[in-house]
Amino acid sequence: MSTAVSHVIFDLDGLLLDTEILYDQAIQAVLDPFGHTYTYELKKKLMGRKYHLAMELLRTELQVPLTAEELVEQSMAHLRESFVSCKEKAGVGRLIRHLAAAGIPMCIATGSSSEDFELKTRNHQELLRQMEFTVKSDDPEVRHGKPNPDIFLVAMGRFREPPASPECCLVFEDAPNGVEAARAAGMRCVMVPDPRLEDLPKSDVILKSLEEFNPTEFGLPAFD
Repeated sequence: MSTAVSHVIFDLDGLLLDTEILYDQAIQAVLDPFGHTYTYELKKKLMGRKYHLAMELLRTELQVPLTAEELVEQSMAHLRESFVSCKEKAGVGRLIRHLAAAGIPMCIATGSSSEDFELKTRNHQELLRQMEFTVKSDDPEVRHGKPNPDIFLVAMGRFREPPASPECCLVFEDAPNGVEAARAAGMRCVMVPDPRLEDLPKSDVILKSLEEFNPTEFGLPAFD
């Protein structure tokens, strides 16, 4: 029998908040003058990475005549105007309220920087109040981004009452790089992927939406 889950770690973008379409639109706007299309095949390579590294990969893949820094600057100019209006994904509120009522410690581990995180979550303070803390990509202890396990291992160590082992942590992710990072950390993982995603990485459960999540599969209290 698998170890019961005692702690939960959430990704942010595309999992709790519906920000992925905003990134798609901003990146395409930057690529338009050069005649490039931001395809889903390319997006898959970038998902879950630290943003600067994602833009470096984008520059390399498309040979865009911009530096990674310029790609970040130009795309973020579009994004900062739209982040504050992003919405929660389906099932988020119900799940987080349920886990909070059951006393399950939760946190967010995100590839977003501190500045971007503040913009995205400005209108989601009730969600944040249920989290013990957030680990962001510019945290000095996170030396390597996903798919490396750093961010999840840092998160595990910051809970007020740390879990007995990584297997007691359940990670919710939408991106293959995030799933790989969770597995590399020795944690269990629920994946809620983009429906266009093929060749899904191995995870404990794959869902179409957080509305489908069954807590009892991981030793957590059932929904009322």
